[in-house]
Amino acid sequence: MGKDSKAKESGGKGKGKQAAGGSDDGASKGKGKAGKADGLGTCTYVKARHILCEKQGKINEAYKKLQDGWLSNGDKVPPAEFAKLAAEYSECPSGKKGGDLGWFPRGKMAGPFQDVAFSTAVGATSAPFKSTHGYHIILSEGRKN
Repeated sequence: MGKDSKAKESGGKGKGKQAAGGSDDGASKGKGKAGKADGLGTCTYVKARHILCEKQGKINEAYKKLQDGWLSNGDKVPPAEFAKLAAEYSECPSGKKGGDLGWFPRGKMAGPFQDVAFSTAVGATSAPFKSTHGYHIILSEGRKN
């Protein structure tokens, strides 16, 4: 439980950056038995919203709005507010639905997207990260087995 406690304690303002920056660690932990106490990496399904942009500058602009409104204060981004930014910034068809991807199982999303989606705590927002499709920000809304 020591590792899980440290992950929780380091939360707050840095949760999003931790989720994206530690995606490789989170992915390897999620496949083992570590991490069961906090539920990260052990669930079968995740419910998430995301913002997808082809250009890094555009995703950074969206992330700055999230930081200025909530993240810099250590607050969680309300899903309705994230949805507004997704509608404004996202280049994914899901942007019209507020970036809502619904529930998806482990193995459906590719590489870094899955790693970040399954390692971001419920209610937390990831920092921007790159995948084969472009640059993303994820808001985790739920997890289940």
